[in-house]
Amino acid sequence: MKISKLISKAFILSALFLASCSDDDSPQQPKGDYENGVLIIGEGSGAGTGSVSFISNDLTTTENLIYKKVNATELGLYLQSITFDNDRAFIVVDNANTITVVDRYTFEDDATITTGLETPRYMAIVGNKGYVTNWGSTSDETDDFIAIVDLNTFSVDNTISVGNGPERIVAKDGKLYVSHKGGFTNNNVISVIDIASENVQEVTVKDKPDELLFNSSGNLVVLSEGRTLYDANWNVTGNTLGSISTINTSSLTVSTELNFADGEHPSLMVLDNATLYYELGGKVYSIAEDASALSSTPIVESQGYLYGMEVENDKIYLLDASFTDLSELNIYDLITKNKIDTKSVALGASKIYFN
Repeated sequence: MKISKLISKAFILSALFLASCSDDDSPQQPKGDYENGVLIIGEGSGAGTGSVSFISNDLTTTENLIYKKVNATELGLYLQSITFDNDRAFIVVDNANTITVVDRYTFEDDATITTGLETPRYMAIVGNKGYVTNWGSTSDETDDFIAIVDLNTFSVDNTISVGNGPERIVAKDGKLYVSHKGGFTNNNVISVIDIASENVQEVTVKDKPDELLFNSSGNLVVLSEGRTLYDANWNVTGNTLGSISTINTSSLTVSTELNFADGEHPSLMVLDNATLYYELGGKVYSIAEDASALSSTPIVESQGYLYGMEVENDKIYLLDASFTDLSELNIYDLITKNKIDTKSVALGASKIYFN
């Protein structure tokens, strides 16, 4: 009897072990049709609504208008940005004054925030709060603010007043960093907001700061486009300098500044593996994140209107935007600099996200 019981117990334990191993080795179920791919957002234009395109990581599948296909409705003009939080995506549409919340993998609609926003632009998430830059009324330079969104109730429960034209927003170590490009005018500051106290400080950089990112030292890198100066008859009278500035996040001072030549207005900047990539005149340049000089040799060149850029897995993704028809996503091998593929994507394509 004892031997029989021991054999029976051994059999049960063995079965449990095999079942456990089988469960561990089983493939993970897909989360949705839009997992493991690239999301492209298009602002839209008078020719059509803002929209989202999907391209699979192996580049074999391209699908446009995915939000409309899943939800049978449009997002509206102008689709500005997406921010992710675990399984959710928050889609900011500035002309509609909305943030649409969807499952990031299925794109099924979950909720839409429709109050407390006025020309929203970008969003950063800290805990269960979303912080959204808002231009306010485009005719008023004094009503700009950060909307604080409760991500449990999807409602704006507070605001923080900031300077004119807040644009990008990033978060680190209890602080928010906001670039002030100036909306329909101009500005030249980075707001630094203490999340706990909501105290706002400003750091001055070159005109029209836009892209923000943190380097490997934890300091903030800012791309400022500079601006073109005009007289009362819209004749060009000069330019202010564009730059790549690094702000020490401890002292909140500009520690380094790489200035572009007079009349050069850079845009688009990403960081990958301690290398900065930036656009100038439709060409992409790269420098080390701690470089002491800008580059004079482009690595790739756009054939159209370069409006969006990202780098991932030794590939550079460039968006040549069209506002009358589908845009183009061109993908290059960063090692060989050869073009790998071209995809037709959203109208007015502007931003690239890896999902």
